This record gives sequence, structure tokens and C-alpha cells, in this order.
Amino acid sequence: MEWLPWAEGKRKLTKTFMCFLARWARRLSIQEVKEVYRTSWRKVFDAEEWVVEWGLEHRDVEGVEAIGVDEIQRRKWHKYLTLVYQIDGKRSRLLWLGKDRTKKCLRSFFEEFGEDWTLKLKFICSDMWGNYLDVIKEKTKSALNVLDCYHLEANMNKAIDKVRATEAKKMKAEGKDPWLKGTRWIFLRKTANRTEEDCETLRDLLRRNLKTVRSCLLKDEFNSKFWEYVSWYHAGRFLDKWCTKVMRSKIEPMKDVAKTLRTHRELILNWFKARKAGVSLGAVEGTNNKAKVIMRRAYGYRTYRAIRVMLYHGLGDLPEPKVPHSFCCSQAGRAALFTPSSQSRQRRGLPLSRSYHARS
Repeated sequence: MEWLPWAEGKRKLTKTFMCFLARWARRLSIQEVKEVYRTSWRKVFDAEEWVVEWGLEHRDVEGVEAIGVDEIQRRKWHKYLTLVYQIDGKRSRLLWLGKDRTKKCLRSFFEEFGEDWTLKLKFICSDMWGNYLDVIKEKTKSALNVLDCYHLEANMNKAIDKVRATEAKKMKAEGKDPWLKGTRWIFLRKTANRTEEDCETLRDLLRRNLKTVRSCLLKDEFNSKFWEYVSWYHAGRFLDKWCTKVMRSKIEPMKDVAKTLRTHRELILNWFKARKAGVSLGAVEGTNNKAKVIMRRAYGYRTYRAIRVMLYHGLGDLPEPKVPHSFCCSQAGRAALFTPSSQSRQRRGLPLSRSYHARS
């Protein structure tokens, strides 16, 4: 087999055309790229996969000091993906993708990158999933494990919603007025996002001495004061006092939240140390949303292979191979390529002119 500088192996597409298709596949779905450039779905996917594999082979992962570990659901019936991001101040990108969220899956990440690379990590941001916490404690000795504040607020919202639903059912069974009807999102919103109408409703409910309102006040107190502290020591004192107050409130769902905070007290306080170091702790959830958009673009990918290629290509910030040719992407070039006459012939199903093929 002869070596050709513009081709790779036995592929039928040149390197330049594969890079061209891959760049458009990052912005559009594979189906749309296939229809626009009159090729097959398989060729577009193969081109994108080749670019991704080349980028993974030639990327630089040295100097990473902070990573974030999280999971997203890829299919029904609790089918998850484990994603590891770089979240330090230098850049935000996808470093690794796992097929499940088990201990074995996350261990394979640390084994793939090596012990020397792991020892250079300073911060690891994760949620409270037990498998992740156990593996991080096992594999990293010097890095600080930080709990994501998003998951703490989500747990509080679940507890408040549970209190509201239980209290509303009790009031309905006793024949009382449905004071809590239509108030779910008032309690779940942040204080800054509540409207004047929401505040008036809360003032009326304060007179009823409801458990739901008391739970909401406890959540607002925590969110307004705890994250504003600069010192982790003073934040810890506030956390201890707040948990004591919640345990005396006799509200069972909120007491479960307080027990969880006490269990992970040290990991929660590491958030203040990571913030001083300039680590972007909100990048994990933000990048997760981008990953869901990429997966939604094709209404869900059926195979793990396709998901892996799309997520690495969209979020990996991978280097691309250098090609000897470039394509004109200016507005004048597109106008010359798709003239009105060629568009009308294409709509009517007629063959395009020779000049169109010559320009393309």
C-alpha cells in the first residue's frame, strides 16, 4: 500500500475533506451535514471519529491542577456516563469519558492517566455519590475533594418539596383551606428570583406557621449567609449552628439534609479553599448542560461509540491535524456556491449544472 500525504490508510476520503466534514459536524447533526454535502452518514461519522482519535493522541494534558467528576444519564433505566472535566483557571474541557458510574469505571480513569499525573492534582470537585468519593479518597492523597454546591441546594429543594407535598395532603385530609396549592415554585426559587407576588404570598403563609414555610426560611438563611463567608473556619461554625437549629425543628426531611451536611462537613468546607485558588467550581454543571445539548441534537445516540465521539469532539478542545488546503467560508463564497438557479434546480430534483460541480 502506497503512502499518500493527503490520505490516511485505506480511507476513501482525503484528510482535508474529513477535517472539513468534522468541523461542520461539530455545529450541526450528522444527518444535516450528510444532506448538505451529499455524502453518507457513515462517511461523516468516520471523518469525525478520525479527527477525534487524532486529537486524543496528540493532546497535551500536562499542567492540569483541578478536575471535576460528574455523571449524566444517557439512556433510560439508569444508564449513566461518567465525565471528567478540567476546571482550573487555564481552560475548561472534557478530559475523559466512562461508560458507567461505578468504582471500576472511575478507577480506570486514574489508571489510564497514571499515578504521576494524579499526584499533581490539587482539587477534585464531585457530588456526594459514594462510589466517586471512595475512589477519589483511594487514588488521590494530596488533592482536596470539594463537593459541588449545586448538589447541596438540590437536596434542600427536594426536602422542601417533600415537606410541602406531605403538609398539603394532610391539610386536604383534615378539610382545611388549601393554602399551599400552587406554591411549589415559590419555595423552590432562589430569594433573588422571587417576584413581588411571590413575596406577598410568602407573607400571608408566614401567619399560618406551616412547616413548609419554616423549611424555606431555613434554606434561605443557609444560602444567604453560608456561601458569603471568606474563612472556612467561620463558615464551619455557622454550618454547625445551622445544623443544630434544623435538628431541633422536628422537620424530618430537613433533618436528613442536616445529617448529610454533618457527614460531609470537611468536604463541604473545602469549597472555600478551592475558591481562593481560583478554581471554576460551576464549570462542571455548565459543561454538563452542553453535553446534554450535544446528545439531544440527534435525539439521543444509540451506541456508546457515537456518544463518545460527539462529546469529545464538542467538549474536548482537541487539536486538529494540519491540512494543506483550506475552504472559503466567507459570505461571498457561499453565495457563489449556492446560486438561485442551482437552488431552484435542486428543489425540482433536476441535475445541477457543470459550473456548480466545478465551484464545489
